[in-house]
Amino acid sequence: MLQLRHRRDSTPATTKWHNKFDENLEQWPHLNELVQCYTADWVKDDNKYGHYDTIGTPSFSNQIYEGPDTDIETEMRLANARRTKAEDTTDDDLPSTSGRQFTETTSDVPKHFGPSPLPAYEPAFDWENERSMIFGQRISEAPLSHGLKISVKVQSLSFQAGLLEPFYGTICLYNKERREKLSEDFHFRVLPTEMQDEKLSYEPRGIFYLDAPSASVCLLIQLERHATEEGGVTSSVYSRKEPGHLSERERQKLQVWSQIMPFRESFAWAMVSLFDNSIGAATGGSASPSSPLAPSVSGSSSHEGVFEPSTKITLDGKLGYSSGSSVIVEISNLSKVKESYTEDSLQDPKRKVHKPVKGVLRLEIEKHQIGQADLDNISETGSVTNDSIDLGDRIADSTFRKFTNNGSDGPQSSNSKWNLYDGKEISGNGSNLHGNADFSVDDFQAFDFRTTSRNEPFLQLFHCLYVYPLTVSLSRKRNLFIRVELREDDADIRRQPLEAMYPREIGASLQKWVNTQVAVGARMPSYHDEVKIALPAIWTPTHHLLFTFFHIDLQTKLEAPKPVVVGYASLPLSTHAQLRSEISLPIMKELIPHYLQDTGRERLDYLEDGKNVFKLRLKLCSSLYPINERIRDFFLEYDRHTLRTSPPWGSELLEAINSLKNVDSTALLQFLHPILNMLLHLIGNGGETLQVAAFRAMVNIVTRVQQESADDAERNHFLVNYVDYTFDDFGGRQAPVYPGLSTVWGSLARSKAKGYRVGPVYDDVLAMAWFFLELIVKSMALEKTRLFYHNLPTDEDIPPMQLKEGVFRCIMQLYDCLLTEVHERCKKGLSLAKRLNSSLAFFCYDLLSIIEPRQVFELVSLYLDKFSGVCQMVLHDCKLTFLQIICDHDLFVEMPGRDPSDRNYLSSVLIQEIFLTWDHDDLSLRAKAARILVVLLCKHEFDARYQKPEDKLYIAQLYFPLIGQILDEMPVFYNLNAVEKREVLIVILQIVRNLDDTSLVKAWQQSIARTRLFFKLLEECLVLFEHRKPADGMLMGCSSRSPVGDGPASPKYSDRLSPAVNNYLSEASRQEVRPQGTPENGYLWQRVNSQLSSPSQPYSLREALAQAQSSRIGASAQALRESLHPILRQKLELWEENLSASVNLQVLEITEKFSMMAASHSISTDYGKLDCITAILMSFFSRNQPLSFWKALFPVFNNVFDLHGGTLMARENDRFLKQVTFHLLRLAVFRNESVRKRAVIGLQILVKSSFYCFMQTARLRVMLIITLSELMSDVQVTQMKPDGTLEESGEARRLRKSLEEMSDEAKSPNLSRECGLSDSALVTIPERSEENRWSWSEVKYLSDSLLLALDGSLEHALLGSVMTMDRYAAAESFYKLAMAFAPVPDLHIMWLLHLCDAHQEMQSWAEAAQCAVAVAGVVMQALVARNDGVWSKDHVTALRKICPMVSNEITSEASAAEVEGYGASKLTVDSAVKYLQLANKLFSQAELYHFCASILELVIPVYKSRRAYGQLAKCHTLLTTIYESILEQESSPIPFTDATYYRVGFYGDRFGKLDRKEYVYREPRDVRLGDIMEKLSHIYESRMDGNHTLHIIPDSRQVKADELQPGVCYLQITAVDAVMEDEDLGSRRERIFSLSTGSVRARVFDRFLFDTPFTKNGKTQGGLEDQWKRRSVLQTEGSFPALVNRLLVIKSESLEFSPVENAIGMIETRTAALRNELEEPRSSEGDQLPRLQSLQRILQGSVAVQVNSGVLSVCTAFLSGEPATRLRSQELQQLIAALLEFMAVCKRAIRVHFRLIGEEDQEFHTQLVNGFQSLTAELSHYIPAILSEL
Repeated sequence: MLQLRHRRDSTPATTKWHNKFDENLEQWPHLNELVQCYTADWVKDDNKYGHYDTIGTPSFSNQIYEGPDTDIETEMRLANARRTKAEDTTDDDLPSTSGRQFTETTSDVPKHFGPSPLPAYEPAFDWENERSMIFGQRISEAPLSHGLKISVKVQSLSFQAGLLEPFYGTICLYNKERREKLSEDFHFRVLPTEMQDEKLSYEPRGIFYLDAPSASVCLLIQLERHATEEGGVTSSVYSRKEPGHLSERERQKLQVWSQIMPFRESFAWAMVSLFDNSIGAATGGSASPSSPLAPSVSGSSSHEGVFEPSTKITLDGKLGYSSGSSVIVEISNLSKVKESYTEDSLQDPKRKVHKPVKGVLRLEIEKHQIGQADLDNISETGSVTNDSIDLGDRIADSTFRKFTNNGSDGPQSSNSKWNLYDGKEISGNGSNLHGNADFSVDDFQAFDFRTTSRNEPFLQLFHCLYVYPLTVSLSRKRNLFIRVELREDDADIRRQPLEAMYPREIGASLQKWVNTQVAVGARMPSYHDEVKIALPAIWTPTHHLLFTFFHIDLQTKLEAPKPVVVGYASLPLSTHAQLRSEISLPIMKELIPHYLQDTGRERLDYLEDGKNVFKLRLKLCSSLYPINERIRDFFLEYDRHTLRTSPPWGSELLEAINSLKNVDSTALLQFLHPILNMLLHLIGNGGETLQVAAFRAMVNIVTRVQQESADDAERNHFLVNYVDYTFDDFGGRQAPVYPGLSTVWGSLARSKAKGYRVGPVYDDVLAMAWFFLELIVKSMALEKTRLFYHNLPTDEDIPPMQLKEGVFRCIMQLYDCLLTEVHERCKKGLSLAKRLNSSLAFFCYDLLSIIEPRQVFELVSLYLDKFSGVCQMVLHDCKLTFLQIICDHDLFVEMPGRDPSDRNYLSSVLIQEIFLTWDHDDLSLRAKAARILVVLLCKHEFDARYQKPEDKLYIAQLYFPLIGQILDEMPVFYNLNAVEKREVLIVILQIVRNLDDTSLVKAWQQSIARTRLFFKLLEECLVLFEHRKPADGMLMGCSSRSPVGDGPASPKYSDRLSPAVNNYLSEASRQEVRPQGTPENGYLWQRVNSQLSSPSQPYSLREALAQAQSSRIGASAQALRESLHPILRQKLELWEENLSASVNLQVLEITEKFSMMAASHSISTDYGKLDCITAILMSFFSRNQPLSFWKALFPVFNNVFDLHGGTLMARENDRFLKQVTFHLLRLAVFRNESVRKRAVIGLQILVKSSFYCFMQTARLRVMLIITLSELMSDVQVTQMKPDGTLEESGEARRLRKSLEEMSDEAKSPNLSRECGLSDSALVTIPERSEENRWSWSEVKYLSDSLLLALDGSLEHALLGSVMTMDRYAAAESFYKLAMAFAPVPDLHIMWLLHLCDAHQEMQSWAEAAQCAVAVAGVVMQALVARNDGVWSKDHVTALRKICPMVSNEITSEASAAEVEGYGASKLTVDSAVKYLQLANKLFSQAELYHFCASILELVIPVYKSRRAYGQLAKCHTLLTTIYESILEQESSPIPFTDATYYRVGFYGDRFGKLDRKEYVYREPRDVRLGDIMEKLSHIYESRMDGNHTLHIIPDSRQVKADELQPGVCYLQITAVDAVMEDEDLGSRRERIFSLSTGSVRARVFDRFLFDTPFTKNGKTQGGLEDQWKRRSVLQTEGSFPALVNRLLVIKSESLEFSPVENAIGMIETRTAALRNELEEPRSSEGDQLPRLQSLQRILQGSVAVQVNSGVLSVCTAFLSGEPATRLRSQELQQLIAALLEFMAVCKRAIRVHFRLIGEEDQEFHTQLVNGFQSLTAELSHYIPAILSEL
């Protein structure tokens, strides 16, 4: 709507022309035009530059991204708790969050999970800026205003001698170098205290305007006092050297005289430089510290600088007024004037002669900027955004008010209320009201003389004359002053002059005359006065100035002195007013009537012989009276044409119009507005010839203005101001211009189209088309406003205006011609075409707010028909720009098409075109198209007018078809680069966010593939907006820039945010101290950054660095980020985090909706796999997510599994399930409790689904174990202790805690509640199920098996350091892992193979072979369970005999473990055979041939079934060698042992878990006791620390652990023997291994024994009669050969044998050995030799004399003397029987020996016989019966 703007008027109220002389202007139409043009209020169309009412910037809070080891949430909570209330918790302590508040409106709005992603994507959305980037964008121009404003206020004047009389003075701006006045004088006065009037306490301020700071601009201050009394107190008292005050008498004289004497003389002067020399004119406002207008950096630091000799400046402590900083300047360099000085002489280098005055003048000077910055404070609606208005109720309403003038009550008042203030107008002053909000009405605004010489249009009405009397040359000294007056004619001398003189006192009315200063006693008096005269609008030749010269006596005789006339001078205005030069006049002695006329001249009498003795200067300042002849002619002819309608003047008017071309540019510019108004008037209602002439003249003028004015903007500043503000129909006093304008232009365009020659004017019109189009639009708007102004209620919207058919057709034709021009010129690549295109777009844009949208639709569709489809790049670019401009219009939201069903023609066209563009080859166009869309959505989203849910829904539905287009042609989307994809995705998310469910379902109902594509887009969102910590970016390496085609892009600070943010950051980095205009930030900035940089140059270095880096192609975003100021970087990260979080939450929200819809089967998707849901969930879990997301995720996760658990956990989705379990376990390791607890809940949700969908959790358990094993490789389970050893890490502890919590029934309800589920979420029965299947015991079992796997992994990891040394522990840890992961065949096998390798390294072949057997067992069982292959259960049983560990348990779960990458596919017959053959090889290395035989028997059936005869042959050959080896082992005289066994006991706390445990070790057969002792002490010594020592217990007695020394660790190592299965352990015989009868038996041992001798009398060693024996039998956990080298002893029993039983046992053992040797059947006779040898060995040990001690000592011990009496008779008989039998067997053996020996052993035999005989003889002493027996 058109708004009236108050004219920002820099003509002081004091200068403004009012029709003072009540002239009738109607007879001078051009004057009327001028007055209207300058005084009518501006009419501005508020919609022209778009409308955007922001809802404020969004408020972001930091997102918390937790890693496994961080707990930022808790830290922040504690930090916040620590900040007590007393602390000032202002926003700047928190990370700054600029805030657009998300207010959720009514309750029926669907609640969103998170904020919209758009604000975080475009956090610095700057609507103005985005619009300004559009090609040909119109920038709203503020009316012109210049540079800065300076206000000066006189604070005080003090003299050393005291201030006793009134002083007067003037201040003006003065240019020292050019020696010219820049402004009119500001008058002030200073009264002594006793003369001050209470009421007049207010001292006005003078306000001066200045273009730019310059060293030569200064304030010229001149002081006056009352003319000195002759013989009175002279002015020299003020400059006396000695400091004495005036005497009482002098004071009285002065005071009395000053009351008598009205006239003044000049007294002193001073010049004050406003700016330092160092400031060039270009710096536009800042000044250096030493000049009074230095922009003080903080506003409170005090500058002690000096400018001009001895001028002291102090900065006021307060921050001054609204916009500047005021400075108090003390001017002490006042110089006394000399007689008859001139301004020029003041600057004389010899000016030191001027005596200084001992006094100080204090001024308060303040600088007000009125550049763009001020004007920006007025937002488009005109509301003042600054808070500094204190004009009270004067500006109560936020819009600028209109002040009445020229009594029009036309439509101007449409939207504004009248506002008067004391009947005075508030004078504007070239800035907005904010600029003078702190100026009082009484302030004096000095007229700026440069207004009249600038090359710019006059905007105000001023019309006055300044007169400067300079000197008078007289022949004798006089006290002379001059009176100046303006007279209308010279007929009557006594007639009063006109009241035209401006008074010196502010606020007084115009006077009839003005007096100058008195020049005391001067022959050549010179004057320094400025006389300002108001002029009448029309001058006649008789208007003239009259000067009267008076002399005055300066002493009081009887009465006050009276002036005496000396002479007169006159100056007619009409001849001289235009002159600015100096004029000299003669002085007449007296006046006579008609003194102006030449006829009267002769009668006049002149002083000084009629010489021109009076010099004066004039300055005419007028915007009514053009000095240029041609303009005056035009005005004159215009008047004639307007007043007399008769045609004769037509031709003169045409000439005048044509001659306007030749007016010089300054004059043309100054009167631009009225001239254009008049020409338009002529175009509007002249005849055709006149119209065309006026139009051509106008085109010419406008083109000149565009070319000749200084600024090179596309739209010239002056012309924009004309159209936007000045152009008006003055309340309907002028007919609308648009019909005439469009007709003339249209006819010209049509002539061109028909091929007529139209001259250069046509191209000019095209170049300036924007101007004419905007005029047409404004003219329509004015008409519409006028039409509807009177007949509409005030609050109703004005309906659109229907253009008359003829006019509209004319406009259509014009538009069509212009379109053709665009089309043709585009192809030639002329830039004019693009500009014209934008102008046409703006034309349509503007018309939308004024005329019927259907008429605009005609124009738009005409355009799109011309440019349809994919066209050349240039044309396409034009089309995009066109759409971009039109779519920026508010009404765009409703522009109906031809078809009533077409809700919005424009949006559908826009979507079509944008989609076409994405398919275009040109990269820049693609980016542009994407950007257009984002900006549009931002505009809707952040505009306060579209915040209602129904509006948002409407907009979302409007753009929804775009998603359909993308889904139809996905390759187009995939071809975009990442930045564009992000733009598109953010748009999609925004649309979907505001859509209602019914519309959304449509996207999912068409086909499965399409729904899948929709979710592909969502996955892209997650990928492209993923938040990576800056560190991640570093690791990933920074790629160089995108393809070269992009041209020099702006520096990229962030990949993920909108491209606009990069510009925002570049700008912010360039700005001075404050990154954002807010004071808090500025304050924070200084606080953060004190050490980084000085406040005056916060950037310099860092920015230079940034520049350098961005100029290097491929400068990484990382480096640029580093270069940002910390606050900006913090902002950037904050935005990115929030963007990522909100995108994820938005996708989650959509996924949940989808899941609900899928539950009701109302959409088309793959219900077998629900791959849309699984893909998104996997994507969620695998990314780094903020805490807010995890909190929102699990309730959704629960719902999804409730609805679709069966599908999601089915076999088809194994990959999904595995990922989910992996990530849940990964989260269960997190230190942050919120995340960890949610992970536990997630696991429980899976368990629940498992119960309800599969009745059991076996598959889930397998899954979890698999993922746990994968996680173990990612997570660090151990950490280093200070002493270098390892301990369990926090991660492992937390994982264990999570797994325990998972099965903790008691904690479960609280846990659910904390995570946003209901207390009983786990145990409630889902709808589809009847009975409750949840079982805590099952969950416990599941959790335990996971904990087992965790412990295994942990132990394995803790061994890390000693792995190579302690091979036993290493093997054991592999074994534990194999057992823990037993449910998963793959993992089970993997660890068994690791174990196998470890054993092979240690050369423990048997153990390695057992591992291979175990692996083969796993495979065989799986095959048997599947009925696959050649084996049956019997074969498995056979295998179990070799390796008891092959259990039954695995079978059921081997099948459950079919998971991607795991499972039975690897379990084949071939793999089983491979491992069986490996076992075979290893067993044969261990020489356990009987095992080899059993294994080969399992391999043979396979080959048989395959008829692999070659393999069978090999097998049988092998069997042959195996059986031969067994034979060989058995026939060996030295019994074969495959290993030695040792019992090792551990005692001591440094052993950790081994403490107080006993193990049996299986070692290779050549390992002796000493070897193993050395080996073990080597392993365990390394584990001892300084406080522990290792000690080995030397014997095998029982250890009482509690009696051992505390600081010592003990090892007890004892050799033990394996116990055969059928052996009688109670037998007292000594055990000799080779006595074991029976042929090949499986060497599988799980019991061991050792004998320990002891005495009961406490002696360590006793005779045989005291020696008891303890036999210990150990039972191990499992049997040897096992999968490990040592087994734990689980049971230990002991038997005791008495001494005599020992003796009997010893003898019986020898007997048995001999008998065994004799009775052993040998296969053939040739086998005599080995038998002979073994027989010799045994015999020699039994009967040789030297070993007689054996049998003999038994006899001496038990059968003689005292011991014999202690034996029971039964024992005695047993002993004797044993001895007798022993001797009998010896005798037999000797006989056999004799049979076997040859010659060489004769002697040995003799010895044996002798030995036997002597032994018999010895024994007969004890057992007489022996002789008869033998």
